[in-house]
Amino acid sequence: MSDLRPRDAFTLAAILTLAFSVNGCAEEGFGRAPGIAATLPLPPPGPPPAAPPANGSLYNAASFNSLAGDRRARRVGDLVTILLVERTQARKSATANSGRDSNTALSLPDALPFSLLAKGLTSGGSKQSFKGARTAAQDNQLSGELTVTVAQVLPGGVLKVAGEKRLTLNRGEEQVQLTGLVRIDDLRPDNSVASTRVADARIRYSGTGQIADQSRQGWLSRFFAKVAPL
Repeated sequence: MSDLRPRDAFTLAAILTLAFSVNGCAEEGFGRAPGIAATLPLPPPGPPPAAPPANGSLYNAASFNSLAGDRRARRVGDLVTILLVERTQARKSATANSGRDSNTALSLPDALPFSLLAKGLTSGGSKQSFKGARTAAQDNQLSGELTVTVAQVLPGGVLKVAGEKRLTLNRGEEQVQLTGLVRIDDLRPDNSVASTRVADARIRYSGTGQIADQSRQGWLSRFFAKVAPL
């Protein structure tokens, strides 16, 4: 190490710092995105105004509770269960073929000086061909349930929902985050709705821990792949 020049030492330190930073970012997974935190219900309103003097009617607006009221979520802080039934399949293929063939020949009389030419000297041709094929396929599937909260009530009976789930296992942590827009009319009686009915859905799923680390390249391999992609 005594023969290490200052410039080489600086370069080595920069490489090690970048490598460890890449490794650290890979182990932490994604953090909490803005707007994911649970939204608590609004505080209860103040005490109701004093009831007017009794007028002989059995109806009391202060204590009225409908027996046929709709219990579906419609207020900020209400809970909505999202049924994750995501599945996407994509297939793409392309094939290209091209070819070209040409021949040329010149017929000369069998007499001097043409008879002195070597056989095949007056004929020629060319041939070229190309063939290419490409196939790509992708299949993704995500199932489960995630309960989120109503973050905002929008006009037209639309709810903006957001939430996350973090499940800590003995070998790592699983994280699911979701934001989107849900129509009140699409909610089932138990306040659940399929994820395919969520508009502008943003679903993020990731995991950290030993299993996640073993299923991806090491930090040094990723570092050299960034520096020399060829």
